Amino acid sequence: MKGSSNKLKVHALLWQDEQLHVLDQRQLPETVRYDIYHEAEGVAEAIRSMRVRGAPAIGIAAAYGVALSVKQHYQAESDTWQEKVAVDIQLLAASRPTAVNLFWALDKMQAQLSEFPDNLIQALVDLAETIHAQDIAANQLMGEIGADIVGDAQGLLTHCNAGALATGGYGTALGVIRSAVKRAERNVFAGETRPWLQGARLTVWELAEDEIAATLIADSAAAMLMKTGQLDWIIVGADRIAANGDVANKIGTYSLAVLAKHHGVKLMVVAPTSTIDFDMASGEGIEIEHRGADEFLPDCYAGEGSLVGAWNPVFDVTPAELVTVIVTERGAVFNPVVTGVGELKK
Repeated sequence: MKGSSNKLKVHALLWQDEQLHVLDQRQLPETVRYDIYHEAEGVAEAIRSMRVRGAPAIGIAAAYGVALSVKQHYQAESDTWQEKVAVDIQLLAASRPTAVNLFWALDKMQAQLSEFPDNLIQALVDLAETIHAQDIAANQLMGEIGADIVGDAQGLLTHCNAGALATGGYGTALGVIRSAVKRAERNVFAGETRPWLQGARLTVWELAEDEIAATLIADSAAAMLMKTGQLDWIIVGADRIAANGDVANKIGTYSLAVLAKHHGVKLMVVAPTSTIDFDMASGEGIEIEHRGADEFLPDCYAGEGSLVGAWNPVFDVTPAELVTVIVTERGAVFNPVVTGVGELKK
């Protein structure tokens, strides 16, 4: 059946010839183009400009960025290379504020760097590749756990893009959908996800590349879709999860969660444990990134003296009370408002 192939065609990040190849997601679906990076500064810009996006993919890209920085600056006889690498790490850390995977990956790379292993550059490349490979394995495991929970449910809606494009491969939310579709035919819906249209440009393209049929809906049509009884589950990823189970994800997730509660539709959040910020008590502490008005304000309203402005938060926080289950590679937490996610901490 369609969607049953284990060979994934979509790759957001490729490490080849000691360089990082980044699929420029701003060009999709019209153009498939990989940009090649040799330095951490370029990787930071790729993250900041949303060439690469999605919390796990951002973390992986940052890990490769640290390896590239050391590769560029390391000289055993120099006293300044560590300072230059530290500057690059700060540049990577400042590229996107909401995705906790970014800081998790940088911490792991810095820990390896501080150990100063033999063949330092190769050790850092190996660690970045391990982070990448572990993310893919975690996604595949989460896909199976989530598919078990979904069971025979037919109507599945996802928001934004939480697939191979947003991760090391396979995907979080789309990983569950991939695994569910392998078991039985489903009705897969994707919201367009304004203002960047990650659902319209990325999710349906990625599913089509993997031969999975999907139906695109306008974001404002979600309530009607629920009212008609066509949805059983909303399945989304996350950029940060607080210890109490509050979830930061792409703007519009909170709206869907409120609608789902009213219509009796279940909400599943799928993310690796690297997305959980166990030190953050609740979603109130999550920094929400705001991007420029020029990303969606028509040009005719731009410029000094214009009476039309724009408010452009790119994430919102869904309280734990609206979340049915959080799925990670370490297992699932049902009704997280009761227990939080502390049981997932090692």
